[in-house]
Parts: sequence; structure tokens; C-alpha cells
Amino acid sequence: MEIYRKLQEREAAGKPIQAGLVGCGQMGSGMVHAVHNVEGMAMMVIADLVPDRALAVLAEIGVREQDVVVTDVRGKAEDALRAGKRVVCTNARLVPELEGVDAVVEATGFADNGAQVAWSAIVNRTPVIMLNVETDVTVGALLDRQARQMGTVYTVAMGDEPGVLMLLYNQARVMGFEVVCLGKGKNNPVDFTMTPERCAEEAAGKDMNPKMLCAFIDGTKTMVEMAAVSNATGLLPDKPGMHGRKVELGELSRRLIPKADGGIFERRGTVEYSTGKVAPGVFAIVSSDDEHVRKDMKFFGHGEGPYYLQYRPYHNCNLEVPMSIAEAVLYGERTITPLRMYSEVVCVAKRDLKAGEKVGGIGGGDFFGRIYTYEEALAMQAVPIGLAEAGRVTADIAAGAPMTEQNFAADSGTFVYRLRKMQDTLIGQEG
Repeated sequence: MEIYRKLQEREAAGKPIQAGLVGCGQMGSGMVHAVHNVEGMAMMVIADLVPDRALAVLAEIGVREQDVVVTDVRGKAEDALRAGKRVVCTNARLVPELEGVDAVVEATGFADNGAQVAWSAIVNRTPVIMLNVETDVTVGALLDRQARQMGTVYTVAMGDEPGVLMLLYNQARVMGFEVVCLGKGKNNPVDFTMTPERCAEEAAGKDMNPKMLCAFIDGTKTMVEMAAVSNATGLLPDKPGMHGRKVELGELSRRLIPKADGGIFERRGTVEYSTGKVAPGVFAIVSSDDEHVRKDMKFFGHGEGPYYLQYRPYHNCNLEVPMSIAEAVLYGERTITPLRMYSEVVCVAKRDLKAGEKVGGIGGGDFFGRIYTYEEALAMQAVPIGLAEAGRVTADIAAGAPMTEQNFAADSGTFVYRLRKMQDTLIGQEG
């Protein structure tokens, strides 16, 4: 692909890709800067519940106050875009409806909001790029199917671990390798009891929302990321929650392989994470039975095999999102999307939950996420991670126990709930 050249041509023609952003937090604001530095691309619309955050980041990239229109009125917003001005709004669903927006990036991290924005983008045939993986692992299979039927693009973004791991997976498969394991490094031990209050000081030091940091520490983010990878590739967690062993980089291709060959896995074809010194990198363990290929791999410095490590020592999160925007708009390409539901992230109680309680959201003090195979989650009638927020406990749940339809009632009034019921009916486990 000649992505950079195509973008240069658009810049020269005065027709840059005009992107819209929903959610101007830590990741979203960084992405505005990233897009600003790319020829042939501009962030023209930003939706956030706190408009001052969007205004501040636009000022940081040199946009003058008189060149920004703050409005939730569609006509005024489209007039502003035609005049070459930026738009700031509070209505997330307005962004994909605007004429002149070539692609929408959803970066809120809230499953219901992500579902609404993605659906609206698809209905309006506008490519949508998700930094919101929580939505993807809940209803991404349906959203991708609908986008393809509508002739547009739904995709999770490059830069976060799922997108980068899909890059490694495609590269390995096109070289003819079997992918034995796809995994990521995790830079902190998992603490399933973490609360936003306990990590508030650390979050402030990192300029993060405490709930976001909490979701990293309690393992939910890792489970969500690897479920997205599983659903896009068919690779499965070897056990609920994965193993999460501390394995150093040089040992990955000797440990994260089947037990029959000295490793830890019961199955071939897994998703996994390691708390060794792998982060912020991602990796693929690949294999080949072809003797000539193994001879070549030895010559190229990869050792005897038959298992080899393919390692990318970084993922640049929001800074790599412009690649997904460009691929979606210029070529109609997707970075990573679900094939179907191979894995589910299930809600597990962090503390004893009492009947009648209303629970908070991801990164709170009530539950964390744990990856299961979809079949296991289905048999448990488990609550998907994207459906828990604002639901009610219907029977006491002990700390460490899964939340299921027998002890928990999700909020059936949310948009993501309705999409999930539609997805369960139309897709489920179909191939």
C-alpha cells in the first residue's frame, strides 16, 4: 500500500481525510496530536462531555479560537465544516451523522456509548475505528457484519495490542507458519481486588483516569484485549483467565508452547499474556514442520525451532491510530475485526455483592473481567463485560464468583444490551 503517498496527494489537493473523534481523554487527546502531525489528515470534529478538554487540545495544536465552533446543532456543525472550521460538541452520536466527516474514532471506553456511535457510523456508511475494545468484545461481531452489509468499515484500531498482534498474526500466516500463541507483555502483576480509590495517587501521577488504571491493574483490560484477538483469529485461552506466567523474553518460545513439547499449554493455538520483561511488547510463537523453512530460520538467526518467537517490542497506542484511519478511508481495509465469538470476557465479583445492589462499571470496585472460551461462558450463562454497568444483583454473589443470569440482571434499557441480544440471535457460535 502507498498510504503515505496517497495522503501526500490528498494534502497537495487540499482534500485531507477529515476525521471525527468521540472521547477526548488521555488516548483521544494524544490521537488529536498524532493526526495533526500527519499530512493529508485532519481532526475536524471532537465530541466530549467536557468541551473545554477538546478546546484545550485544539489550542495545543495551534487552532485559533475563532476557527472553532462549539455546537450540537447538525446544520451549524456542517456549515462550520464547509467553512474549514473545527467543531466541538457534546453529542457523541452527532459526529458520524455529519456530512464531511470521512471517518470516526471512538475512544470513550464505555461499551454502551461505543455501541451507539459505531451503529450510527455504520448506518451513515462512515468508517468507524474503535479505540473502545470493550464494545468490540461485546457486540463487535454484529457491528462488523452490519458494516460489511452496508459497504463500510468497522475496525478496532492499530496501536493497541489487538491491532498490533493482528499484524504479527497476518505476517506469520502469510509466511506459512502455524501460530501457536499470540500474546502481550503486562507491566504489572494482576491485583483482582484493586479499586480506583486505592490507585488514585498513582493515576494522578500518570495523568490517567483512576478507573482506567484500575482496569489495567485488575487485569480486565488484558482480558478484553486478548478476547478481541481470540475473536479475530480463533485462537483460544488455554484456561479461564489465561496463565499469566512470568516468562522472560528469551524463554517465551520454550514455555508458551504445548505441554507435549515442554511448555505449559494443553492446546495449540492460544492467546496469552506474560508478566516477564516483555511489556510494552507483543509476540507471536510460530512453528513450521517444513524442514527447508526450519533450515532457513536457523540461517536467519532464529535457532533450531520448531518454535520461533516473532516479537514487536512496542505498541504505540493512540499514536498508531492514523494508520487505521488511512487504511479504512483510502482502501476500505480493516485492522482487526471479529470472525465470530470465540472468547467472552465474563464479570467476576471483586467483593461480596449483595442482592439488590446496583453495580458500577469497568475499572470500579465491584467486578473485574476474566476471559473464558465462548462455549464455557455460554454454558455458565455468564454476564459479558460490556453489559454489567448499572445492572442489579439479584442473588448474593461471593467475591471471586462469576456474575451470571442466575444472580445478576443487566440493564435491558441500554443500546449495547439490545445489540447483544440481536448478536446472540443472528451470530452466536456460527462459523
